[in-house]
Amino acid sequence: MRIHHLNCATMRPPLAPPMVAHVLLVERPQGLALVDTGLGTGDLADRRRLGFGFVASVRPAFDPAETAQAQIKAHGLDPADVTDVLLTHLDLDHAGGLSDFPQARVHVHAREHEAAMAPSLREKARYIGAQWAHGPQWTTHTEGNDSWFGFPSVTALDDDVVLIPLPGHTRGHSGIAVRRDDGHWLLHAGDAFFAGTQLDQPPTCPSSLAAFQRLMAVSNQRRVDNLARLQELAHGHSNEVTVFCAHDRAQYDALSAG
Repeated sequence: MRIHHLNCATMRPPLAPPMVAHVLLVERPQGLALVDTGLGTGDLADRRRLGFGFVASVRPAFDPAETAQAQIKAHGLDPADVTDVLLTHLDLDHAGGLSDFPQARVHVHAREHEAAMAPSLREKARYIGAQWAHGPQWTTHTEGNDSWFGFPSVTALDDDVVLIPLPGHTRGHSGIAVRRDDGHWLLHAGDAFFAGTQLDQPPTCPSSLAAFQRLMAVSNQRRVDNLARLQELAHGHSNEVTVFCAHDRAQYDALSAG
């Protein structure tokens, strides 16, 4: 499998470091797959649907060249060949490109799908129904019976792609692990953390991002517990697994540079 790292939304929050929407494009014999989508063409066409609060707080670039659809074309590939989209969660900056790939199966944890379809009052602002108004081919997943580097209840979507429940940021937040041809795993941990330095020993995090993570978590304790497990994985298995999050610019730059 050939794996490309895409930035599908440059964001410049006034109180935090510049951020990206880190998306994986995976070339497979059976078709293309995406891990998350960032913002899509529908978000750029109608910026109001994202809400004033989101736009003002993260200041997305709204660059048409950054959509997953445009970047797939830039790689000489056909967006119509995307057969599967695997989502860490359904927050608006992760699911915005779904309508650009209406032919794809959309894989998401069942609890996350339930949260997005029937959000609580606290959850409503993070989910934008217009992003999936086209009626995606949902494929929901519950806890599986497999384990992966000590993480229980994972679901192996095939031999080289694994969905790993990491709830806390949202109800059904998950990590998506993809294995490269050389056997090394890439774990897209979504919003389980926001700064790559949170994996350092000792971990550090800009105060604004630390506060934002606590604020946005539906269960901060579960988020903290899963972060500890990811830290253990990053340190104990660095020769086998690279752990990264969705929004850290430095992690994205390092991985996309090869």
